[in-house]
Amino acid sequence: MDIFNVISLFGGLALFLYGMNLMGEKLEKMAGGKLEKIFESLTSNPVKGLLLGTAVTAVIQSSSATTVMLVGFVNSGLMRLAQVIPIIMGANIGTTVTSWLLSLSGIEGDSMIMKLLKPTSFSPILAAIGILLIMAGKSNKKKDIGGILIGFAILMTGMNNMSKAVEPLADVPEFQALFTMFTNPVLGVLCGALLTAVIQSSSASVGILQALSATGQITFGAALPIILGQNIGTCVTALISSVGANKSAKRVGVVHLCFNVCGTLIFLIGFYVINAIVHFSFMESAVDEFKIAVIHTIFNLTTTLILFPFAKKLEQLALKIIKDDEDGKKEKIEILDDRLLNTPAVAIEQCRSITLRMADISKDTIEMAINMLDNYDEKTAVVIRENEDIVDKYEDKIGNYLVKLSGMNLTDDDSRSVTYLLHAIGDFERISDHAVNILETSEELKEKKVEFSDKAKSELKVLYRAVNDILALTTDAFKSGEINDAKQIEPVEEVVDMLRTELKNRHIERVQTGECTINQGFMFSDLLTNLERISDHCSNIALSIIQRKQTDIEYHSYINEVHRNDEEFRRMLAECEKKYMLS
Repeated sequence: MDIFNVISLFGGLALFLYGMNLMGEKLEKMAGGKLEKIFESLTSNPVKGLLLGTAVTAVIQSSSATTVMLVGFVNSGLMRLAQVIPIIMGANIGTTVTSWLLSLSGIEGDSMIMKLLKPTSFSPILAAIGILLIMAGKSNKKKDIGGILIGFAILMTGMNNMSKAVEPLADVPEFQALFTMFTNPVLGVLCGALLTAVIQSSSASVGILQALSATGQITFGAALPIILGQNIGTCVTALISSVGANKSAKRVGVVHLCFNVCGTLIFLIGFYVINAIVHFSFMESAVDEFKIAVIHTIFNLTTTLILFPFAKKLEQLALKIIKDDEDGKKEKIEILDDRLLNTPAVAIEQCRSITLRMADISKDTIEMAINMLDNYDEKTAVVIRENEDIVDKYEDKIGNYLVKLSGMNLTDDDSRSVTYLLHAIGDFERISDHAVNILETSEELKEKKVEFSDKAKSELKVLYRAVNDILALTTDAFKSGEINDAKQIEPVEEVVDMLRTELKNRHIERVQTGECTINQGFMFSDLLTNLERISDHCSNIALSIIQRKQTDIEYHSYINEVHRNDEEFRRMLAECEKKYMLS
């Protein structure tokens, strides 16, 4: 093996790692929109969690990426440790898919079908299709598919280059002696763990081993402990990711490590005890790409089957290793975790979930503020101001997080979601501000010992009901994200505008006849303005929901078109006018 073989080996390794990274990144990006729905459907069913971990890792081609996501979920309070343990186990099974893809490079045969199955035959075709999709594709989805195809082609090209570069090692006695040394299980496990810890990918380290197997010098006895060690080495990524996280999140990395270490010990002891009795004849036989994929899969399936019933014990072990504070103080939960930025669709869903919390707080605060106009209470006033402060903090945190997210490589759909949420958090925050404004009106009424007339109170109750209803419709529409739900908001907003104009005119008449004072008029006008602006923000949110689905809509032209030509809008408006009719 000369210097040119060494250069070819490292060049092949660089292509292999880059291809794997590119393919995994594009797969993760395309799967992101589905991941949020997959994780939403998660229940406390451990079997479902196991299957979920297997499926997600098989799709994004990285158990490390899956466990890092889980660290983020637990750190942000979205999931509990008990929920993620079965997913971690499933991730170990899902990561074996890559080794099966790489085993295609070892296909032998002269028939047309066998030749077509070899990566050297179809990789150039995939690369050509990928380039066409990237250069000619107009949508990000097509470009991402092109990236996946090119990533796979580069991956297999790198694998092929590595295999060819190491072929001369078949005749080097020192190389054979090196792998004879790794038949020592302890050394083999350490070697596999170290290699994987350095490159932070068990799939990549298994691929390197598969490339080296082309020499014919790696025996089953040498490959087995290395593969076991690779599963331990992959835990480094999750452990590094959990640095700076809360204790619950740190336990995710610990569980991953404990699971793989326990699995390795059980498999090693069991296998070598049986071998000492039976003396397996295949221990000295050479392994190829296919056999390495088989070993990798059998190990992960076996350890999962053995340890799956002991998931609760693994949780208890992690709790003993990472203990709670002695003073029993509650841990701070990061509501938005930067670890999830690498999975934009999941990060967006996290933002949406917290924005919905904002929406509920804003709605409840408005209801409290309206009730204060007739029944002032000091304790409720404190709660209203505290809620407004919470909503402000939510807007600040979510807004900063969404700005970070907008700098990531987003799909068109994710980019629209970020814009949509930025608009929504601004409107919900303004709604909570109006709650404080209404509270201040009630405080002024109390301080000046002023009351509105019975007629004014009766008329205001109709407006209060309309405002509370439009807020409920808005939060429901935001939660569902459905256009039909959002379209129910504009008719109520139109009625609120009508009510505000009519109530203002009636109050002016009462001032002119002496039934009400000018001072009452100012407070009454401020109250009407705040209530009407709440409905305006609800209308903004409704339009954002519609624009999220129909991107070609412009606000003013849409409103004008609806008011002039939409029969359904007119029907709903007529119903609302009846429902909120003044006496």
